[in-house]
Amino acid sequence: MSNEQTVGIASDTLLTFLLSPDSYPHHPRQVELIQTHTAYILRATPYVYKVKKPVNFGFLDFTTLEQRHYACMREVELNRRLCPDLYLGVIPIGLQAGQLTFDSDDSDTQIVEYALKMHELPAQDFLKQRLLRNAVGSAELRRIAARLQAFYQNQSPSAAIAECGRIDQLRRVTDENFAQTRDYLGLTISPPTFAAIQHYTNFFYAQHTPLFATRITEGRIVDGHGDLHLEHIHLTDDTICIYDCIEFNDRYRYVDVANDVAFLAMDLDYNQRSDLAREFVLLMADALNDRTLLRLMDFYKCWRAYVRGKVESLRGSEPEVPDQERQSSHERARRYFRLALQYAISGSAPTALIIMGGVGSGKSTLAAQLAAELRWPLLSSDRLRKERAGLAVNQRSDVATRAQLYTPAAKEQTYAVLIEQVEQRAQAGESVLVDATFSRRYDRERLRQRLAGVRMACYFIEAQASAATVRQRLQAREDNDQATSGSDARLEDYETLHQTYEPPTELSPSQLIQVSTELPLAETVTTILTSLATQRVLTSSPCADTRSLF
Repeated sequence: MSNEQTVGIASDTLLTFLLSPDSYPHHPRQVELIQTHTAYILRATPYVYKVKKPVNFGFLDFTTLEQRHYACMREVELNRRLCPDLYLGVIPIGLQAGQLTFDSDDSDTQIVEYALKMHELPAQDFLKQRLLRNAVGSAELRRIAARLQAFYQNQSPSAAIAECGRIDQLRRVTDENFAQTRDYLGLTISPPTFAAIQHYTNFFYAQHTPLFATRITEGRIVDGHGDLHLEHIHLTDDTICIYDCIEFNDRYRYVDVANDVAFLAMDLDYNQRSDLAREFVLLMADALNDRTLLRLMDFYKCWRAYVRGKVESLRGSEPEVPDQERQSSHERARRYFRLALQYAISGSAPTALIIMGGVGSGKSTLAAQLAAELRWPLLSSDRLRKERAGLAVNQRSDVATRAQLYTPAAKEQTYAVLIEQVEQRAQAGESVLVDATFSRRYDRERLRQRLAGVRMACYFIEAQASAATVRQRLQAREDNDQATSGSDARLEDYETLHQTYEPPTELSPSQLIQVSTELPLAETVTTILTSLATQRVLTSSPCADTRSLF
């Protein structure tokens, strides 16, 4: 094809061509379209074609044909490192006598686009599909770890690659991620979640400057994959193919090995296989003889989950995406952002957040909002007490019933069952929120001891309000026919309950967060989340038992 002159082509015209089986030299029975935010992917058995979209997201620029051609060539070259037989080459799409055609040798053909041509891989052997049918275990993880170990250790990173491990270079990428997601505040990511993750990221940089420097001197910054998740790993009994690495921006691929490893670990977490994520991380740490990799794992998992949230947000915002697919993309984005938040405030291990406080302090409202933010299960002492008595949660108790519900023995039993439920969540590897007064030091200590036994992190969040505000809230309850919070406490009970409340003075600042519920709720939630993120960074300090974090 001697004529390299290029002309523009409308996307709908191109798609019509790509979706027609007659357009392809091998005439497939049908063509299936899959869209990402950067490409059209056409499944035309036994091949797959990929055409890059003329888009510019700042971190990626495919707006000119020359840029798309270069990106196609780079994709073939880079992916042959880990999957040498998949890519068949870059195929020109030309315009000849007003008709689009693949790979014409006619000198009058004008090139209008380029397509990557690949072998089609059997769908059932992608790691995501294997996971769904429970066909991923230790043997498969060891094979993946061995391939990646060889890939990383056979490199001799240049100074330019190593420079990408510097904090100023890392911050450039994370700052871009935050800037590129601001438009999605309130749509796929809430302002409190955004603020907490940004705080966690920047505070981690500040607290771990020497660690990042050590990673550079140890040669841990490599020309990696950059997009290492379940759908980019294909595994049969005889072969392993890891493909579709980042080709459009070298600094997204020049990463710490911990960053690459974290992507796959995060994706396993996202797909409810945290057991496999933990095993894979430990396998890679051992294979690479890299103990400090573990200290960076939650940081990079948070990074990777945030990037996936960004990508799904972008994908769901494209005008040509159907409404149902748009909604699905945005829901996936919300899930990824929540996962990023979890890494920022509690890491990879299960955590209990105890929302405590005196009567009328606003703890139940606060607990409900945190549950909505985190999507963690919420256990409530008020709900438990009513359910055990066979009462509806919103049913107001009469005087005689209240007397029975709140005897010392009944309170003791309620808290015993509540603590047992929290412990069960910990044993199942689940994080949990608890809404309960915890007015006695004895109950707080009992909970802490039980959770220490199952290695579950525990933070207390004490809701506080002035006496005047509390009285107003209790009066409002009196005026309401239903006990909407589940609590039966009334204005007449205030003085007695206030006097018997034991402030949590035994808890250290690292165990207790105290907040005013008289401020706007979103502001209070932001304060809690950023405080938890601070504690999370501090507990990943060099003196921490790192393996226990996984």
